[in-house]
Amino acid sequence: MLPSELERAVYGVVATPALHVADRHGVFTHLIRHGGATAPELAAALGVDADTLERVLLVLVAFGVLGKTPDEQYVVPEPMRPYLDRDDPRYLGGFVEHLATETVARMGRLDAYLREGKAAVDRDLPSPFETLYRDEAATRDFLRAMWDLSYAPSQEIAALAGLGDVTRLVDVGGATGPFATAALRHAPALHAVIFDLPQVEPYLRESAQRHGLIGRLAFKGGDFFADELPQGDCIAFGYVLSDWTDATCAMLLEKAYRACTPPGRVLIMERLFDDARTGPLPTSVMNLTMHVETEGRHRTAAEYCALLEAAGFTNCEVHRTGGEKHLVIGHRK
Repeated sequence: MLPSELERAVYGVVATPALHVADRHGVFTHLIRHGGATAPELAAALGVDADTLERVLLVLVAFGVLGKTPDEQYVVPEPMRPYLDRDDPRYLGGFVEHLATETVARMGRLDAYLREGKAAVDRDLPSPFETLYRDEAATRDFLRAMWDLSYAPSQEIAALAGLGDVTRLVDVGGATGPFATAALRHAPALHAVIFDLPQVEPYLRESAQRHGLIGRLAFKGGDFFADELPQGDCIAFGYVLSDWTDATCAMLLEKAYRACTPPGRVLIMERLFDDARTGPLPTSVMNLTMHVETEGRHRTAAEYCALLEAAGFTNCEVHRTGGEKHLVIGHRK
């Protein structure tokens, strides 16, 4: 018998595709709406192959994602429900889809990275966001994944960020506005602008319309490598700095300092390694995915504070949340 930790590491390669395909075909939605079903009932309702479905269900039961009652009913356990329910803000389906398609497709590069180094292997490849935004479908899928990954934790972070005295939030690389939307709902007097690549604009407009934020949530297209950032008294980076090298992070924070009207602040929202860099597990895993999908890495809170101080920000604060994404704040006097 393998140790349980090794067993999950070995067989986890099957779990994520099983989770993704079950979600894609509406398994969790049906079970949540109907309180459970047997495999034949579920296959008939969804119009899918019964044998394949049952094999997928059994994997998800073994991993604890689904439960199975004595009368052969498959059910979604209560702790799993928010993350599998498409109507819940904590739903992770878009993020799981990104892992199962985009991330898995790139993990094969690790062998070459070990032999030759990332720089040599990636030398002639498109830049990370040229790949992620390569066409309309890929752009929409990536932006949906970022919303699913970010919106729920952004609600807690917005409350921790002390936005009561902020008038203009600039969300750098803010995609369709998961953090900006949470911030605007938390602080009714706030206005926000998303600064991102121009091709994101139509998706941001859709999101602002959907959430009733037209007039409060604006978009400014640009390239933060070439352009200065829009002015505001709060400059936010959510899951952005982990995409880039320390040198790029330093450059972006220097631009944020110039864009930040005093008294103001910069918000860094990221997964954080513990001080010894031994975990937590999601941060360690995503640190490896950053290596194959972007040019960045995950950092400790102390590393982000050092980057903030080097850019001129002071009084660094670290706010831990109840989830995987945390908040580091630097102030401009």
